[in-house]
Amino acid sequence: MREIIVDLFREAVIYLPDDVKRALKEAYERESSKLAKDTLKAILENIEIAERKRIPLCQDTGVPIVYLKIGKGIESDKIFDIIKEIEKGVEIATKLVPLRPNVVNPITRKNLGNVGLGMPIIDVEFDDNLNKEIEITVFPKGAGSENMSKLKMLKPSEGLEGVKRFILESIAEASGKPCPPIIVGVGIGGTADYAMKLAKKALLRDIGERNKDDMIANLELELLEKINNLGIGAMGLGGDITALDVFIETAGCHTASLPVGLCIQCWAHRKAKRRLKL
Repeated sequence: MREIIVDLFREAVIYLPDDVKRALKEAYERESSKLAKDTLKAILENIEIAERKRIPLCQDTGVPIVYLKIGKGIESDKIFDIIKEIEKGVEIATKLVPLRPNVVNPITRKNLGNVGLGMPIIDVEFDDNLNKEIEITVFPKGAGSENMSKLKMLKPSEGLEGVKRFILESIAEASGKPCPPIIVGVGIGGTADYAMKLAKKALLRDIGERNKDDMIANLELELLEKINNLGIGAMGLGGDITALDVFIETAGCHTASLPVGLCIQCWAHRKAKRRLKL
């Protein structure tokens, strides 16, 4: 298990998924600004160099986040063992890949080497579509984009227009800081913490994969168009393509509440997934 975790983090920080590379190439072809086009060309060259030299494509290899799906028929004791192996795998990956030891104590700033004090973050859920299987997704999250995350507790009366306004104003304020072209995750509903969780999990979708609810799918496309119309462009230098996609997840919420979480991902949309039979 720990070897699998090491392999997944190595894959994630060196090789961008095909859907992301394809979206960046399409952005390069569509871009009309010469400066933005040159910037996108440099990004694509960076990706090629990282793959050829087998080195991380960004010096910020993020904080280690792991999404773990547990299928039916797996004993509870084995789940604890899996979690321990994931932690050990992150520790080894930090040394071997290598991953930059980004994790520190939030108060003393003492370096923790990516493991300890709640790290790595391991999100566990149960999936009855899996039979004696587990699915592991690693999701290294860099600070530049993570620092642009936002939560807004809207009044229900602000409705959908308030949701759109919050997202667009937040993206405009972030400008080039999250290293565009970005991928935008949005969580609507739940509670304050759950809206943020939904926003981050929304980013696990592939580029172009729409929400199964037609109304939400249309909202994703509407926001994508409006974000690109902001003209922020690649790395904030102006241009046609500010975002590659927008993903929205929703949950029921209290009648007196309308939480909206926003989680932005940089162009280096790193993730890797594997399903295992136990």
